[in-house]
Amino acid sequence: MNKLKYVLILILAIGTVKAQEVDVYPSAVKKLLRVYPLSIISFDGTHLIMDDGSRVKYEKSVGKAHKDLIKSDLVEDMFVYKYEKGVVKDLPKNHDPGRIRSEILFKRMYGATSEEVQKHLVTIVWCPNLINQNLKISQINGVDKQLQKVSDELDKHTELRDYLYSAGTFNWREVRGANRLSPHSYGIAIDLNVKYSNFWQWDCHCKAEDADLIYKNRIPQLIVDIFEKYGFIWGGKWYHYDTMHFEYRPELLLEEKE
Repeated sequence: MNKLKYVLILILAIGTVKAQEVDVYPSAVKKLLRVYPLSIISFDGTHLIMDDGSRVKYEKSVGKAHKDLIKSDLVEDMFVYKYEKGVVKDLPKNHDPGRIRSEILFKRMYGATSEEVQKHLVTIVWCPNLINQNLKISQINGVDKQLQKVSDELDKHTELRDYLYSAGTFNWREVRGANRLSPHSYGIAIDLNVKYSNFWQWDCHCKAEDADLIYKNRIPQLIVDIFEKYGFIWGGKWYHYDTMHFEYRPELLLEEKE
């Protein structure tokens, strides 16, 4: 069954959600429904209803230590650390907005295996004038279209060329030093030129989450602003920084009033 037909059937089955019902949904649920409308169809009070009819359990987040948060699969835990747009001003210890991902939710949206993810990958030409590199990216949730917009805008800035070389996208692998999947596995992330990048594990020569880190970054703010404009968060906003890294997480960029 194609996605559009399923959506129409589901709407007929459960009826139109009343505005006042949506108003009482948890903030995290409202954001997810808004930015992923073709993947997350509805919410029944305890579960997110996915486009294929499957359900992802929603539980309230309770106070967790960072070491537990970073391994959490709870949907609401993804929102514990608030992501701030613009220039990095302050990074309290362990403030990692976006590093927490519900693997269950992401697998339901983008694919649970490398083969499933690859079925939905398409090719875009990354910065055709400056770089002209083919990149594989997921078309689910319009990630490819948003990355294409990033590319089109960056391509106008010759002063940024060196930072944009040798970009990497899809790669089915685990996060370095962890047993959870990298967002590159889902085809929703891109790393820029490693020559101009800083990564906390490289700089501290350690892998301990509780390490005391000294923040480093060489990525121009203009690049960050353009990515954020189109729904991508930046790993340079993490205490455990990864400045080459951007991933499509529009739910973290929505303001409460939106």
